[in-house]
Amino acid sequence: MDPITNPYAPGAGQRPPELAGREEQLQTFDVVLARVAAGRPDRSLLLTGLRGVGKTVLLNQLRSAAVRARWGTGKIEARPDQRLRRPLASALHQAVRELGHSQAEEVEHVLGVIKSFGQRDSAPGTKLREMWTGGIDAPAIKGRADSGDIEIDLVELLTDVGGLAADLGRGVAVFIDEMQDLGPDDISALCAACHEISQSGLPVIVVGAGLPHLPAVLSASKSYSERLFRYVRIDRLPREAADRALTSPAELEGAAFEQEALDRLYAATGGYPYFIQAYGKSVWDKAPRSPITPDDVTVAAPDAESELAVGFFGSRFERATPGEREYLRAMADLAADTAAKGEELDDIESVATAEVASHLGKKPQSLSPARDALLKKGLIYSGERGRIAFTVPHFGRYLREQT
Repeated sequence: MDPITNPYAPGAGQRPPELAGREEQLQTFDVVLARVAAGRPDRSLLLTGLRGVGKTVLLNQLRSAAVRARWGTGKIEARPDQRLRRPLASALHQAVRELGHSQAEEVEHVLGVIKSFGQRDSAPGTKLREMWTGGIDAPAIKGRADSGDIEIDLVELLTDVGGLAADLGRGVAVFIDEMQDLGPDDISALCAACHEISQSGLPVIVVGAGLPHLPAVLSASKSYSERLFRYVRIDRLPREAADRALTSPAELEGAAFEQEALDRLYAATGGYPYFIQAYGKSVWDKAPRSPITPDDVTVAAPDAESELAVGFFGSRFERATPGEREYLRAMADLAADTAAKGEELDDIESVATAEVASHLGKKPQSLSPARDALLKKGLIYSGERGRIAFTVPHFGRYLREQT
């Protein structure tokens, strides 16, 4: 097979493997866009799932759908060390620009409010020429979205942006990746703003993506958050969709897979889209001809595993300190112990923090710093009190093989 036209390489083709099996989510979002644009309030949307299931790819595709519907859009990626004001101001600046400038005076007013919102993060005493502008030429509107209370300011900001969109007969969608990394105050403010916007019927929605514990993060911030968002769990692909993610790109290049080759690929990837893409790319590069056989999968597997070990697993493991790595290995060992009792590894959702401490022969309190650091780095998550799990599929297996 010609590696230059590898249909599984990142960016190849118009429909990457991560989007196979996501038709329902795409159709649901089209309905949300139509309802909100028609003035009928609908809930914002949150995608949750492990790493490698294609949340970011799907988030980008949803944004493309909003652009096709002539909505204004902006996207940010949340980071634990970054507050929401300036990234959101930049995203909304882009969204307003996409809406157009048919009402120049109102557009300039809204841009001024966005600028005022972003500048409120400036340190006291900052000189005017050093103030944040975000490329906005309009003068800042003083007294609007600049109180310093992020909850008040965000409600005012989205109200003005939503009012402009409604006047233009359009909508605005803000896309937030890694949403669980927003700070507590920012999460609380975002929930309050979504509630206010929904009550007023303005055409503004938030589309977020994050790890499985994102709903718990929102619920801890605002008790009514479950009424604000439509939660969509993004998981591994079922067998039919996983096969389609491999066969459809191949068919476009005039190639096919033998059924046993597909069986082996599903066993190796577990249906996780990132793994499907890695194995698909390696198999395509190694297979000499069509149809792709089980032997081709066997030959290509080491290359795929090596790429995953370095780029997917290893890059994350390297971010952990020695103490944190010890904690991760203990989690992997406990998962293996559970599997030895007859349970499948892929069906193990979590391990108890108390069991990790017992396995390492340490007091639970002494391991709290390592656990908290791993949570902040996004390597583990806590779906329920006292239990933790890897955010990366097959991470336990990788750790045991490295050991």
